[in-house]
Amino acid sequence: MENAASLLNKYIQSIRDPKAAAALFADDGILELPYLSSLGPTTGAQGPEAIEKFIAGLLNKVPDFRFKDAQILIDTPDQVFGEYSVEALVPSTGKVYKQMYAGRLVAENGKIKLLRESLDTVAAQKAFSAAG
Repeated sequence: MENAASLLNKYIQSIRDPKAAAALFADDGILELPYLSSLGPTTGAQGPEAIEKFIAGLLNKVPDFRFKDAQILIDTPDQVFGEYSVEALVPSTGKVYKQMYAGRLVAENGKIKLLRESLDTVAAQKAFSAAG
């Protein structure tokens, strides 16, 4: 059975394949980005189907989106906390989306029950905004 650190690493490595990334989540698993509410109505998804759609939507906006430089900072069998970054062009604005994510993952029965990701919303807004 997968532990929390293994699940986070697999999620980071499979982010470019929405179906594979979503399959890591429990049927009621949640991908949550609570601090994105200032950027729009979608702050996450629940269940593999919705999570797959959420990730696919992100890849449509940022085709070269991929996580790199992952570091696990806290690791227990059921929970893990790590940091990972992204640097990719946003074609609609011509700007580079450069971001450090912090993710807390809760595992249950070998699946992701919750992945809550935090990020710099100002950097996100600048990269996705056509202005300035």
